[in-house]
Amino acid sequence: MTGAVVEAARGWIGTPYLHQASAKGAGADCLGLIRGVWREVVGREPADVPPYTPDWAEPQGDEALWAAGMANLRAVSVRSDWAPGQVLLFRMRDRSVAKHLGILSRVGATAAFVHAYSGHGVVESSLSQPWRRRVVARFLFPIS
Repeated sequence: MTGAVVEAARGWIGTPYLHQASAKGAGADCLGLIRGVWREVVGREPADVPPYTPDWAEPQGDEALWAAGMANLRAVSVRSDWAPGQVLLFRMRDRSVAKHLGILSRVGATAAFVHAYSGHGVVESSLSQPWRRRVVARFLFPIS
């Protein structure tokens, strides 16, 4: 089923970046991409997402995305292998909250992930060492 997750995520490539959006081809941010893939591979979203600002969790230091991942996805052990279809949670700056998401699309020497990135839209990027060292958690969609 992880193949279905990667296929769904790649189907969003080219969608423009639009804060708070989750509409394939029209606009998405990183959370919107995960929500859209969820709808395609799991079904109805588990909760409504309230409006949020680009710095939504930073002032309070609230790890809202991590908590939502723990509540709605299956956490992957840090000792587990990296595998396509895993949802990646990134901490973009030291001592800030983790607030970027992507979906691992390839592993190995050409590891890559699909994400919605401000100024770029939904793209597939190399999971280079600068990106990889920012990953703080990995999750799986709740599917068989």
